[in-house]
Amino acid sequence: MEDSDVVGADLHLDLAAARGRNELVRALHDSIRSGRLPAGTRLPSSRSLARDLGIARNTVADAYGQLVAEGWLTARQGSGTVVANRVSTPAVAVPTLPEARSFRYDLTPGSPDVSTFPRGEWLAAARKALPAAPNEAFGLGDPRGRIELRRVLADYLARARGVRADPERILICSGYVQALSLLSEAVKTQGGTTMAVEEFGYGLHRDVIRARGLEPVPVPVDELGAQVSELSGQGVLLTPAHQMPTGVPLAPERRTAAVEWARESGAVLIEDDYDGEFRYDRQAVGALQALDPERVAYTGTASKSLAPGLRLAWMVLPQRLIEPVIAAKRTADYQTATLDQLTLAEFIASGHYDRHVRRSRMHYRRRRDRLVELLAVRSPEVKIAGISAGMHVLLDVPGDAEDIVARAARQGLGLASLSRYHFDPTPATRQAVIVGYGTPPDHAYPGALDLLCQVLGV
Repeated sequence: MEDSDVVGADLHLDLAAARGRNELVRALHDSIRSGRLPAGTRLPSSRSLARDLGIARNTVADAYGQLVAEGWLTARQGSGTVVANRVSTPAVAVPTLPEARSFRYDLTPGSPDVSTFPRGEWLAAARKALPAAPNEAFGLGDPRGRIELRRVLADYLARARGVRADPERILICSGYVQALSLLSEAVKTQGGTTMAVEEFGYGLHRDVIRARGLEPVPVPVDELGAQVSELSGQGVLLTPAHQMPTGVPLAPERRTAAVEWARESGAVLIEDDYDGEFRYDRQAVGALQALDPERVAYTGTASKSLAPGLRLAWMVLPQRLIEPVIAAKRTADYQTATLDQLTLAEFIASGHYDRHVRRSRMHYRRRRDRLVELLAVRSPEVKIAGISAGMHVLLDVPGDAEDIVARAARQGLGLASLSRYHFDPTPATRQAVIVGYGTPPDHAYPGALDLLCQVLGV
């Protein structure tokens, strides 16, 4: 009996299309996994199989050798090549994850109009930054991030947000969620057990804090922002420029009180500069960090000003947090993507970022004005709040806000209720709907507003 007849004609049919080493490895691998070549089956010699397939003997020998190294085959002198005995493991069904809800018109808050991303300017910045980058920029470097970006950010944050920044105190991270995670871990390593948070905010942020071993503790919010007289614990997360989602800035006297409390208690204030660059009816509210850089850890992100997909954010750290945050960054992902950092550095240095922010501010202000004007005519019973900044407004509605959101969803319109952002929503939670006017592209915005007014008018 010829060697090639050991496993019968089926093997030759399975391998007939194989002409190279990789193709042969895949074909043999599939035959073994499927059970067509059961354990203990002796395979043809490399010479015999090569002759039958019309390929080089070395190709077959190399394929056999790889599968032996991987444990699929065994080869012994005098016994030939045999399919190895392997522990059979049943295939595990992969659960189908629910798809993210998509709407015909999306007015949910939290995202900018990504269709306005400045692709041409970003590409120009990349073309200039990458050829000029030193070779060492493409290796592992400082976990704090590229010095080129940290330098331009120090200048930008000082003039645009009033932040007292030094490149040595800036750390670049992969989005705001990572920034909060690293800071929470640093608070934990310094003995912290709790993190005070505003009673209204993103549930994801509270989940991040919990995942780092801290317990979020809610702080009431009113028309003057967080009630800082209620602060406690070793860390505090605040959105002082534009409270998310109520839209109120932290009152000046409360800013001072929060910093004084941090000095006395030794706690760290984490400033989430949410929508800080998008204020329309007066000059932008400066960063809380300027009051005391040693008590306030400032955080900012490109997610609202450019696009969430960039995954770029930054922190300006108090001296005592630099080392613990760097240590946390090393074990998280070591460093943020270098190429995007270099591109953003050039994008800011060339003035593209300032121009884009100015264009965006005008763009969102026009959208806000159109929304306010239309609601005044078609839904005058709805009270509008939080219009002075950001990319969303709060609508105090008659009736059940959750019912309005559900009714809108059935008609293809995405909205959010205020209770969705509450630490512990109850029936007494303010009945308000949040309308994110930043999200839709221009061509969809008129239709979105028309459907919104229909839903509110029912």
